[in-house]
Amino acid sequence: MNRTTVPRDVFAALAAAALFGASTPFAKLLVGSVSPFLLAGLLYLGSGIGLGLIRTVHLRSLRPPTMPLHEWVWWLGALLFGGVLGPLLLMLGLARTSASTASMLLNLEAVLTAVLAWVVFQENADRRIVAGMLLIVAGGLLLSWSSAADGLDSWLGPAAIAGACLCWAIDNNLTRKVSANDALFIAGSKGWVAGFINLSLGLVLGARLPSFAHAAPAMLIGFLGYGVSLVLFVLALRDLGSARTGAYFSTAPFIGAAIAIALFGEHATVAFWIATALMGAGVWLHLTERHEHEHTHEPMRHTHRHVHDEHHQHEHDFDWDGSEPHTHPHWHSAVTHTHPHFPDIHHRHRHR
Repeated sequence: MNRTTVPRDVFAALAAAALFGASTPFAKLLVGSVSPFLLAGLLYLGSGIGLGLIRTVHLRSLRPPTMPLHEWVWWLGALLFGGVLGPLLLMLGLARTSASTASMLLNLEAVLTAVLAWVVFQENADRRIVAGMLLIVAGGLLLSWSSAADGLDSWLGPAAIAGACLCWAIDNNLTRKVSANDALFIAGSKGWVAGFINLSLGLVLGARLPSFAHAAPAMLIGFLGYGVSLVLFVLALRDLGSARTGAYFSTAPFIGAAIAIALFGEHATVAFWIATALMGAGVWLHLTERHEHEHTHEPMRHTHRHVHDEHHQHEHDFDWDGSEPHTHPHWHSAVTHTHPHFPDIHHRHRHR
């Protein structure tokens, strides 16, 4: 990946965090008027419906993208962990854990995402990236801890929330495997699945569907905070990898707190400003990273939107009008070279 493209990728990750972080204080306005399960279902359905409409208008089709069989396996795994098990465990945990404690525990997602990326999926990380990750997560933990007035209600609730974080960490790393594909489909399908499951659970448990006045704002919040946010997250995964994207995304609690202070008049504590400094330092470490060494690209075939840069020098087996970027299955020949790069979809090599 060329160094000049980094700001775009970092912007996508931070914008995803901003939208998701902003959804929390706005969704909080609806808590009490809508069942938690129904609220979660409406948030996710808003994401699925909104992204589905955009994709239909953009592609003039509801057909799923063309992916090789092994990528469908990764996608189904991400859907299972991120769209089914994660939301279910979170709802079970929230029923037995205070909101402030739950907020603190949700920061485990970024840590677990990075650990899985480095240990299981062999994603590269140097000391600078690890230090930046620790600073960002420390800021999120401090921000959440400062509002925690209650202790752990029982071990079951926190364990369920930690399990949800593990599911989403697995989801993030599996989604990275298919991030070269249609981001609208990847994000929208999760919205439909998680929305249907949570909505069904709410109705089974006796909750009633809310009025349009309550449902519409929830679905709009879900479309922006869950749908558009996830699309941007997937785009960031393509070029930054799971660990780095997760680190940037872990700024979401700070962004949510900042919005609550600016729009809803909540008090800015000392912990908030310390968290701001910690997260700012962590983001700076990531922004100023330069990773460059000789590396070899193994032969591979895949499909994604691209231009004919140094990694895409290939012939076409169809009539091409010269327009870029474009999308089609293409083959990468083996090549060894040196340039600044990150663990994007073309740089997933091992390091000595």
